[in-house]
Amino acid sequence: MRHPLSNRLPLLLVLLAITIGSLGLSLAIGSVDIAPGELWRLLWRDDGSTHYRIIHELRLPRTLSAFGVGGVLALAGLLMQALLRNPLADPYILGVSGGAAVAVLGAMLLGLPFAWQAPMAFGGALASILLLFSLAHAGNWDSTRLLLTGVVLAAGWSALISFVLSLSPPVQLPGMLFWLMGDLSDALNPALPLAVLGAGLLLALWLAPALNLALLGAARAASLGVRIRRLHIFIYLLASLLTAAAVSIAGAIGFIGLIAPHMLRLMLGSDHRLLVPGSALLGGSLLVLADTAARTLIAPMQLPVGVLTALFGVPLFLFLLSRDARGGKA
Repeated sequence: MRHPLSNRLPLLLVLLAITIGSLGLSLAIGSVDIAPGELWRLLWRDDGSTHYRIIHELRLPRTLSAFGVGGVLALAGLLMQALLRNPLADPYILGVSGGAAVAVLGAMLLGLPFAWQAPMAFGGALASILLLFSLAHAGNWDSTRLLLTGVVLAAGWSALISFVLSLSPPVQLPGMLFWLMGDLSDALNPALPLAVLGAGLLLALWLAPALNLALLGAARAASLGVRIRRLHIFIYLLASLLTAAAVSIAGAIGFIGLIAPHMLRLMLGSDHRLLVPGSALLGGSLLVLADTAARTLIAPMQLPVGVLTALFGVPLFLFLLSRDARGGKA
């Protein structure tokens, strides 16, 4: 008898193929297009050409950074959706990204060194998620109440962001605005996002069996040995860390954490042992493709990648929200 997971493994292989294809496309196209054969050769051999420098000094670091950030955002979204038991949850929609962004912009305004951005982002994300649950909590919290509270909280962070920007010196304002909309043009050191993605992936895989049991309900999961309160606290911290890392690297990029996990649930079901690696692959691939479009659509000018993810994410969110309101299964 075949193991239930084996029926879904071919879909993970398809996701892996999509990932490789998106990475190759990102490396091949731009202001200078590079043929697939030449690209493969230049990945492994330095011939001193301009194309080699374009690939290794510009496109490869940015592409790998985009993949890492996208995977991190998708994992954060998956964890929040599992925690809330609501497929509409996402770090951007719930205001967690906004809290991290306010903290980072505050650090920029105060002239703090770049090294402060990551801890400030974590503090802002953690404060946002704690504020979210404290505002929505009333006895046994309801996921719909949490979602609506998160939307309102995100609007509040947006107002604070506008306030910080209004206080910013004119010389700082363009860079802050571009970063705020989601920007990977300066993300040329992929080691950090890939390391965060790897650590988050391992921790999320470790949580996957407990997350599967939590789908049965808190009482049933507790009877099966899951420490629900400890699981929730761990998810709060992990989702905050992942969101903070993504925001500090690339700004507030929205909807990757919504789109990737939801698409995967339609294909893979609700088993988190598959959803965790699948989310990392699909989220990374989606952001790589979005960033490729951001730097090529109006080349040599570049668009903020967060603009493109929002253009696709907002209609999808409204569609899922309408299905949820009608009682459909999102």
